[in-house]
Amino acid sequence: MSGHGKPFIYFCGSIRGGRDDAALYKRIIDQLKQYGDVLTEHIADPNLLDKEQGSDKFIHDRDMAWLEKSDAIVAEVTQPSLGVGYEIGRAFEKKKKILCLFRPDSGKHLSAMIGGAIGENVQVKNYKEEDVPEILKEFFSSI
Repeated sequence: MSGHGKPFIYFCGSIRGGRDDAALYKRIIDQLKQYGDVLTEHIADPNLLDKEQGSDKFIHDRDMAWLEKSDAIVAEVTQPSLGVGYEIGRAFEKKKKILCLFRPDSGKHLSAMIGGAIGENVQVKNYKEEDVPEILKEFFSSI
């Protein structure tokens, strides 16, 4: 865990792949704050695409630095996103603790590359929004 007492949390959610869940991301991030410092709080901003600053290289390098600094990754994976998949893959390589949240009632299908990645450091949870507090409590008690 990070040396400052509270874990650093990297939250992943779709940005360019679709912003339909931005309000949900905010509600999840608000709950994550009780467990640590959320490095990617900006993901919840509904106007993020309008505000995105910097080149793709800048965004990539900044986010990879945050990912490296993080103690835990929480990814909302219902909205398919190349970026979220990339972040999860990089976190997996670094043996970070990862929680993926998927809403099966959305009518979407979870990628087998995410659903099949479960193991010692990766949890994939089907959920409804009211389940999030208990899922987060269980996840953070294990790291």
